[in-house]
Amino acid sequence: MPAPIVFFDIAGPDGAQQKAFYSEVFGWNTDAMGNIDGAGLMGALRQDPAAKVLYLGVPDVTAALKQVEASGGKTVMPRFEVRGVVVIGLFNDPAGNTMGLVEMKDGKPVIP
Repeated sequence: MPAPIVFFDIAGPDGAQQKAFYSEVFGWNTDAMGNIDGAGLMGALRQDPAAKVLYLGVPDVTAALKQVEASGGKTVMPRFEVRGVVVIGLFNDPAGNTMGLVEMKDGKPVIP
């Protein structure tokens, strides 16, 4: 089964500016944690150096990262649990794009 895009995040050095920009231009509202409402896909704005990450849903983050490495990508952050939230991992594709993985079961994120 193809891996769906299940989440995205967009980072910038000025969190307030990011929230204002996406609200004014695209009508997105964000909560105090940066979670976006109105984008049509779960996402978040975060304050960090400029970056954007798409998170792909997979049944096993560790196994997917092994496939990433075998196919020319690189693990950036191995599987880790954000207690009460999600299980994720990060990788770079062969072109250097940072992407994320979300561990999924029965179409829903695994929450540790």
